[in-house]
Amino acid sequence: MPPNAPEPESRTLLAEILGTGAAGAGSDEDLAKILARTCTVLDVDTATVLRHEPQWRRVVAVAAAGLEEEVYQGVQVPVGTGFAGSVAARREPVVIDRVDQTTVLNALLWERGLHAMLGVPMFAGSELAGVLHIGSVRERRFSTTDIETLRLLADRLAVGLQAETVRGNQAATIALQRSLLPGVLPSIDGLRMAARYVPGAEAGLGGDWYDVFRLPGGQTGIVMGDVSGHGLEAAIVMGRLRSALRAYALDCDDPAEVLAKLDRKANHFEHGVMATVAYGVLRPGHEHLALSLAGHLPPVVVSPGRPAELVPAPPDPPVGLTLGANVKRRTTVVELPPGAIAAFYTDGLVERRDRLVDTGMRQLVELVRPEDPERASARIMAGMVGSRPPQDDVALVVLHRTASAGTP
Repeated sequence: MPPNAPEPESRTLLAEILGTGAAGAGSDEDLAKILARTCTVLDVDTATVLRHEPQWRRVVAVAAAGLEEEVYQGVQVPVGTGFAGSVAARREPVVIDRVDQTTVLNALLWERGLHAMLGVPMFAGSELAGVLHIGSVRERRFSTTDIETLRLLADRLAVGLQAETVRGNQAATIALQRSLLPGVLPSIDGLRMAARYVPGAEAGLGGDWYDVFRLPGGQTGIVMGDVSGHGLEAAIVMGRLRSALRAYALDCDDPAEVLAKLDRKANHFEHGVMATVAYGVLRPGHEHLALSLAGHLPPVVVSPGRPAELVPAPPDPPVGLTLGANVKRRTTVVELPPGAIAAFYTDGLVERRDRLVDTGMRQLVELVRPEDPERASARIMAGMVGSRPPQDDVALVVLHRTASAGTP
C-alpha cells in the first residue's frame, strides 16, 4: 500500500457513510442525510458542515445532524476564531477534549453537552470550501481511523459543496443582473436607442452595466460601466454603484460632479472596488452631450457627412482608485447634429487575446455609421463579435438623434 494511502478501515467506513450515488452530494438536504449517517457510522452525536465565505473571512453552518440549531440560527464563525475558525485557519485536523467558552465560540456546542470534537478542513482542489466537524457527548479519544475517515468524507463533500455554491451564485447573479439591466429602454422624443448585453464565455457574468434614464428639465442620462471582477460579488457591487449614480444624477447636472460623488462613495464604502464608468447627459433638445469618463473607453460618435470618431474626452481615474486624492474630474461637451449616432460600450467589445484594444477601437470606429440604432447594433456586434463567443462581458448602447426633438 502506498505510504499515504487511506487505511482500508477508513475506506470501508467512508463507503458506509456515503452509500450509493451520494459522493457528489452538494445540496443542504443531501448533506444533512450524509451527516446523519456519519453520526451513526462513527458513533458520534453531532456532525456539521460550515461553508467557507472567503470575502467575509468566515465559515457559515449550512447543514447539520444532531445540532440542527447551528443552521437554523445562522451560526457563523470568523476564520481564526473558535473551533471551526481554527480548523479553517490552520487547514488541518483539530481535536479538542474540552468544549466550553475557552475552546469554542459557538455556545450551542457546549450547551449541547459535547465533551470532544474533531474537525477537518474541506478542500476543492487547493481552495478551502469549508469545515466539517463531529462531536461526542461522551468522553472520547478520536482515533487515526476516525480522522482519516472524516478527511476522506470532507474531500468528497467539498466538491459537491463547491459546485452547489457556484450554481447558486450563478443563478443569483443572472437574476440580479436581469433585474438591474433595463429590460426596455425608455421612449424619449427625439431619440432612438438599441442595446446589447452578452456575458463572457470564459469569465461568465460580471459587473458590466448600462443605463438610460430621464432626468429633470428634459435631460437624459446615459451610463456605461464595468466593475472589476466577475460573478455574484461583482454584480452586487454593480447594483450598488448603479443605484448611487442614479441618485447623484438627480441632484447634479454636471457628469464630472456625479462621478466625483460616486468615486467618494466607492472609496468610503466599497473598499477594494474598482470600476470604469462613462456618464453622459444629453441636454434638452439632444443637441449636445456632456460626457465624463472615469477610466472608461470613449464612445464613438458619427453624424451625416462626417467621419466617425472617438469622443476626445480625457480619461480621468476609475471609480474607487483615487483613495482620497483631490482629483479634478472633467466634462467634455460633444455636439450631436440631427441624425448623429453615439455608441457606448465596454472593453469586452474591443479587446480579445488576439486583438489589442487599440486595434479593436479602430475597427469599431470603422463600423459605426449614421443609421437606425438596431441596424447599427447588429452591424457592430457582427463585426466585433461575429461567430466567436466573447471572452469577456460585452455591453453596447447605441443612441440615434432623430431630425429634432419631438420627431417620431
